[in-house]
Amino acid sequence: MKFAVVQFGGSNCDRDVQYVLADVCGVDCDLVWYKDGLKQDYDAIVIPGGFSYGDYLRAGAIAARTLVMDAIRRHADAGRLVLGICNGAQIGAESGMVPGTFTTNATPKFICRPVCLRVETADSPFTRLYKKGEVVRIPIAHKEGRYVAAPETLTSLNEEDRVAFRFCDEAGNVTPAANPNGAAENITGIIGGKARNILCMMPHPERASEEVLGSADGKKIFLSMIRTIEEQD
Repeated sequence: MKFAVVQFGGSNCDRDVQYVLADVCGVDCDLVWYKDGLKQDYDAIVIPGGFSYGDYLRAGAIAARTLVMDAIRRHADAGRLVLGICNGAQIGAESGMVPGTFTTNATPKFICRPVCLRVETADSPFTRLYKKGEVVRIPIAHKEGRYVAAPETLTSLNEEDRVAFRFCDEAGNVTPAANPNGAAENITGIIGGKARNILCMMPHPERASEEVLGSADGKKIFLSMIRTIEEQD
């Protein structure tokens, strides 16, 4: 089993993700510079957080148009796993891997703090170790993390059970007060791909993968991916 974490100029959570995968979860994980491309097949690819290309034009807009993304889309089209975190989610949306977009927060300020999320589906390779309705605590760190989509897209996401996470309070209530960035319907994680094999999410699970960090709730995302790959082998 082998994971890849794709690095762009401006990525700053790449080594954090590699550490969690390799040292916390115990799987082989390469750091792959985007210009080098994918020189081998991987079981899963993670596009990490940061500020690729300085967020010029729009967050993720330039990285989404690099050659390595063609290879990542082919990887996803083959049914293999892709996880986009924060800037990686913005890149995923910009490249059409999930519908909608992640744009400037309702209050245009950088927000960096732990938040509560409600798990909306356990029917995905990324959330299978959670329970539907479970409340988890994972940090956010973004200025352009507000999820927006057309009304018909939101309807489809709900009908197809493709909303992975919503911002909520500690009791699991999805309310405007629990929504830190004004995201549509409090959505902060989207499942994409015909095989439900893509997850684009704004919160940082790698920053909540050990209790010493204040929460290990994010670790289950990586463990869910590992479990899925193990069962496919």
